[in-house]
Amino acid sequence: MKKLMLLSCILKYATFHRRKTNRTLAFITFLVGFSTAGICQSTGNITGRVVDSVTKTGVDFATISLFKPGAQSPFNGASANETGAFKIENIPPGEYRLKVEFLGYRSKTIGNIVITDKMKAIAVGTVLLPPAQRELNAVTISASEPVVQNTADKLVYNAAADISSQGGVALDLLRKVPMVSVDIDGNVELQGDANVRFLINGKPSTIFGSNVAEALQAIPASQIKSIEVITSPGAKYDAEGTAGIINIVLKDSKMEGVNGSINLSAGTRLENASLNLNARKGNLGFNAFFSGNDQVNSTTRTSVNRTSYSTTGDTVGKLYQKGTNPFVRHGYQSGFSLDWRISPKDELTGTLGYDAAGNHSTGLIAQDEQSALSSGALLSDILSTRNTISRFTESSLEWSLAYKKTLGKDGQELDFLYTSSYGNNNTDASQVTNYANNTYPPNGQESVNPGTNRETDMSIDYSQPLARGFTLETGVKAVLESIHTYTGTDTLLTGGNYGQDMAQTYSFNFTRDIYAAYVSASFSLFNDFINGKAGIRFEGTHSVADFAGIAIPDNQLWAPSLLVQHKFNKTESIKFAYTYRVYRPDYDDLNPFVNVSDPSNISTGNPLLKNELNHKFELGYNRSFNDGANISVGGFYDYAINNSEMVTFFYPVYTVDDVTYDNVSLTEPFNIAKQVTYGPTISASVPITSQLNVRNDVLFKEFVSYMPGSATQSALSYKVSLNASYLLPQNLVLEAFGSYLSRRQGYDHIRPAFFFYTFALRKQLLDKKLSFGLVATNPFSPYVNQLTTQYGTGFSQNNLRQIPLRSFGISIGYKFGKLKVEENDKDEDNVPPPLSE
Repeated sequence: MKKLMLLSCILKYATFHRRKTNRTLAFITFLVGFSTAGICQSTGNITGRVVDSVTKTGVDFATISLFKPGAQSPFNGASANETGAFKIENIPPGEYRLKVEFLGYRSKTIGNIVITDKMKAIAVGTVLLPPAQRELNAVTISASEPVVQNTADKLVYNAAADISSQGGVALDLLRKVPMVSVDIDGNVELQGDANVRFLINGKPSTIFGSNVAEALQAIPASQIKSIEVITSPGAKYDAEGTAGIINIVLKDSKMEGVNGSINLSAGTRLENASLNLNARKGNLGFNAFFSGNDQVNSTTRTSVNRTSYSTTGDTVGKLYQKGTNPFVRHGYQSGFSLDWRISPKDELTGTLGYDAAGNHSTGLIAQDEQSALSSGALLSDILSTRNTISRFTESSLEWSLAYKKTLGKDGQELDFLYTSSYGNNNTDASQVTNYANNTYPPNGQESVNPGTNRETDMSIDYSQPLARGFTLETGVKAVLESIHTYTGTDTLLTGGNYGQDMAQTYSFNFTRDIYAAYVSASFSLFNDFINGKAGIRFEGTHSVADFAGIAIPDNQLWAPSLLVQHKFNKTESIKFAYTYRVYRPDYDDLNPFVNVSDPSNISTGNPLLKNELNHKFELGYNRSFNDGANISVGGFYDYAINNSEMVTFFYPVYTVDDVTYDNVSLTEPFNIAKQVTYGPTISASVPITSQLNVRNDVLFKEFVSYMPGSATQSALSYKVSLNASYLLPQNLVLEAFGSYLSRRQGYDHIRPAFFFYTFALRKQLLDKKLSFGLVATNPFSPYVNQLTTQYGTGFSQNNLRQIPLRSFGISIGYKFGKLKVEENDKDEDNVPPPLSE
């Protein structure tokens, strides 16, 4: 149509000015020009923005079709850009209807759109598209609601559709998220990088401050709505976290009326419970939740075998340790939020939450320490037993206030956000070593380690559409963090009493203030051939710590980012992304306090650690199919400067504050080298039949470490996971999941491989309001064996842990209140006509 219009205008222009005498050409030109004169002289346009009715975010690449009255095929159309904005141009005068649709959403039709010579520009404003199915926590296997969704800038894992993890915790869900790896200790890596920035509902939380793995085991999976993975965050996000961002979105509801859910689970290893309550009336909404979990007592078996050599090589040391470690864990969360739509352009949201977690462990370790000549002649053999007790607790109080102002233009917004959190944590530990035949007097310690963590974030963000396909965003942010920790230690004295050990008593204060500003632009080029976002972020950091004689220098950071995407159609796209990220050492890494609770394995921090800087490149291809299948193929390349690693050294004699320890392994973090990490990623979801759905995720990682004075190190690791769901009649679902994480090479150690698998069954009753589930985790092996190898100058060490991961459990869930969108809530044709611009 556009080509015909252009041809007609060109022919008329050429005929008129060149005064051709050819009567045939003139006659043809007259006929064509007459029939299209109205097009050349007067055409109109329709603009608007397509927005998800729940999340209020733009629906990228939504299809907008324009129909003439009574027509079944569209006469014109367009696609929404990355913000959901669209514009249909060159529309002749007349009456039309507009249809907006996208995979996974219910379509919406707007009728009675009239374009005249006097009203050429029509603005339909914000078009809200509701999800295709809006059951609360509904679990279906369908193309309209895939478990994994890929957008231009993030991957979304819909946790509500994961039946085998509903009786577990956040870590169980993360094991199934593409590109994410979780080892047996709960350490999370994203594309093979452990420096991950965790958020809850898009905001930082002090619950992650002291122990991320502990926090992730305190959040029940039944409380999580989705997990968002952002491997290449734009300039609007904090630059912290070289791997990227994982955002845990908790459940809420935007439906009118009252609804909620109750989830209970019990098992041989883990028990949890959660309650959600949502209420909305008009412009006021309320959400409250409570959840808690408890890990029942389980015992881990440990053993250590270390061989060491003297600097001259004439003596050999042997250390054997074998022990048991009974362990329990608990945690709970509670909170509420209130949102008030003051006017169509003003919205206020407030939240308050409280979290707590803790664990308790005891241990009994038998130890045999030998010294011999290189010939094998035994010099000494010391037998001992060590009893240990450890208790850890943490809690966090958090609150936030957000205000959103929608200004004149569609997409023009001003956002204010204030968040603050206050955390407490405490560790009590004790250990006593007794020697066989009383060859040495007993030795031991008792310690307390309380700490506080306070963080306040304040940000202002503004977005301004400047032209079709071009939106400018800018903002400023301040992050104020304050940490205080104290370690008090008492040493066992002769006679069985304890006295204060001043060398192991320490107070540590740390503050870090980060001030940031950014600017970014979303753009659409070459008639939507390329869409993307480019920006740059500035962060200035000021840190103060009470290290004697050591000052932490201020630093400034400019972090650019770029994302470009080409969409072949609404189901197929390719993208390229670049980001510059930073990892700032935690206070634990910086704290120079020497921990001698295990005299054979001592650890300390390094106050001279530098920031780790990372250049990250990504290339990805994504395609969805009409039957619900989806495939994502990509690759990444990371170049890290000042890469930090925990390094272990062996000392035949090591002195700490005038106390001498023999045969010590000392572990300390260092900026060891430059490091390159790269590899491919593959994930797919395929409905084999209408009942059977299979998902897989494959991640390969090759890392190369360059350290001056040492040989270049390189190693390959990988993660492979497979998930199969089968839908039986009468709302019965079966699921099986398995994940294998290969062994991983570090600077001076090798971490073991890890295999995790689950089987689950879920039955829904009472119109899907009530559900029962059975879950089995690693049912065929009582223990998971984890053998870690460490090595260095003059020593090698093997650590074996046998961890009881096998468990069986049952879960029950019940949903109440308004669970679905009623028929009269659905979008209808022939809505009132839009206003002109």
